[in-house]
Amino acid sequence: MNEPLSIIDLVTNASIVVQCVMAILVLASMVSWVMIFQRGFSLSSIKRESIAFEDEFWSGKDLRKIYLEIEASEREPVGMELIFVAGFKEFTRLRQQKEADPDRIMQSVQRAMRVALLREEERMETSLPFLATVGSTSPYIGLFGTVWGIMNSFRGLATVNQASLSVVAPGISEALVATAIGLFAAIPAVIAYNRFAAQVEVIVNRLDAFTDEFSGILYRGIRRQD
Repeated sequence: MNEPLSIIDLVTNASIVVQCVMAILVLASMVSWVMIFQRGFSLSSIKRESIAFEDEFWSGKDLRKIYLEIEASEREPVGMELIFVAGFKEFTRLRQQKEADPDRIMQSVQRAMRVALLREEERMETSLPFLATVGSTSPYIGLFGTVWGIMNSFRGLATVNQASLSVVAPGISEALVATAIGLFAAIPAVIAYNRFAAQVEVIVNRLDAFTDEFSGILYRGIRRQD
């Protein structure tokens, strides 16, 4: 009685095309996991620092002092800090001009913060298109390898005098490994994409709300000074 082939034997005995399909899927899976960990740490850091900054912002601390502390720090502002720096820098620059119109100042400030928000959103969505691509295409790539392997198995029956399941079973088994690897690459990518997309949406909504609140504070400050 022949011993069943191991997964490694099925991979090594597969045809060149099926092995290439498996290699592509394994590589895509490895890259996906690297991006999953990187994106997870990045979004967690942005969320954590935005919460810390928001607490400091609403503590009643002078806005200019907060701005100078951020500018003096060596780390790059992210999340809510980036929106604040973009808006306050534009506000300070325009307020130094003589006879500056408050409405024009606020339009420029809001535009600067919106640009910063869009850039931050784009940065947070880094790697998400790749995860979506892996999640949507990996099962089909694996299926291609399976179809190709099964096709070769049945073609091999033409050279055999007596057809039996034991003849085609190894070829079918090695072909099905491609589908399994495709699912292994796709499932984590889809889960990660959905989770990160939801987190980005929550963070962007929070940044958008802060943009409106900060704009209101600056506008009221202009009106009181005038």
